[in-house]
Amino acid sequence: MVEGRHLPLPPRAARKRGIAVSAPRLPAFSLFAAFLAAAGLPIYIHAPKFYVDEYGVSLTLLGTVLFALRLIDVVQDPLLGRLAARTQGQRALTVLIAGAAMAAAMIGLFAVTPPIAPVWWFALMLTVVFSGFSYLTICFYAQGVSSAGAIAQSGHLRLARWRETGALLGICAASVAPVLIGGYGGFAVAFAILGALALAAMWGQWGRASIPSEGFGPILRDAISRRLLLIALVNAAPVAVSSTLFLFFVESRLGAPGWEGPLLLVFFLSAALAAPFWGRAAERWGPKRTLLAAMVLAIVAFGFAAALGTGDTIAFAVVCVVSGAAVGADLTLLPAIFARRMADIAPGASEGFGLWSFVSKLTLAIAAVALLPALEAGGFQAGAQNDAQALWLLTLLYCALPCVLKLVAIALLATTDLPREDTA
Repeated sequence: MVEGRHLPLPPRAARKRGIAVSAPRLPAFSLFAAFLAAAGLPIYIHAPKFYVDEYGVSLTLLGTVLFALRLIDVVQDPLLGRLAARTQGQRALTVLIAGAAMAAAMIGLFAVTPPIAPVWWFALMLTVVFSGFSYLTICFYAQGVSSAGAIAQSGHLRLARWRETGALLGICAASVAPVLIGGYGGFAVAFAILGALALAAMWGQWGRASIPSEGFGPILRDAISRRLLLIALVNAAPVAVSSTLFLFFVESRLGAPGWEGPLLLVFFLSAALAAPFWGRAAERWGPKRTLLAAMVLAIVAFGFAAALGTGDTIAFAVVCVVSGAAVGADLTLLPAIFARRMADIAPGASEGFGLWSFVSKLTLAIAAVALLPALEAGGFQAGAQNDAQALWLLTLLYCALPCVLKLVAIALLATTDLPREDTA
């Protein structure tokens, strides 16, 4: 109890007192996760190509805008977490507004002829998409903390399994949608329809009770929470590195231009299919042990990739299957562990997931600003004939660096004591 204010009972405590607690609609969480994830891919893959092809905007200028917006996004996430905590009583309304704004901005980005200079329209629409995406993600994961408590056993793991599988399927759908449904304009309209369905499915799932917020203090003062945020930062780095360099590795190291799309789809499909199995394994053996096993699997995959060269496209597809499966564990289990900790120390969880989003996105910004200049300084040129030394540098950055980072993440997780680890 906070002086003069009563905290709502956690679902488990409410059940012990005979108070009815309704379980969350897990398919609704999965659909909403697909909606959010489908917004992520166009930002980094579809949108720049579309504006280059349609409006002749230079790729360098678009890259600069994306990097600047990414930095803004990183800075604003903790602030959006604070906003989400302060507006808990109106959560359903603010989610509806943010979701509608994001869908409208996606239509503006792809289906509306820019009424101003294309690069400024690109920046304006993406600012709205970024902000809506961040706010919805923070609210969605925070809601998962309280909703998982209403699930009888291993609630955080079960909810995470539905949520992250939906997210990965949303990424898969977004990667092929422009080809299947009439270009980018058709994709934008389909995204808006998906958003309407997801918002409707989640209506009534947003918590009505307002939980007093104590800001970031309880999270940052808690040693385990700080440790988990550090693990999230280090563990997200290998994915940030491989995402930044994936297209270059396929095109230049494997000599397989045109295979980028199919290989990305293989990667994300593997992650989506593996996520439920990781969740079940975690329920049996514990999330920490299961996640450590997945991290080792990722190192094996990237180590194998280091031996590949020109023409080894099929072998690299196997790497995509294995590394994608390992990422399925990262996306499912680590957020579930963090959510379990937030349920113990910060029941509102909005600020906690604002910090979680901050450290996750920070790795993307660092990877973009560090790796590409390093490649260029080493003599690598995209789309050109590169010498053996430049290709070896690309291989070291794409394969060896993620292995080193994963080893650091393994060491951090292995030495972290997680209370109630088997009940996440």
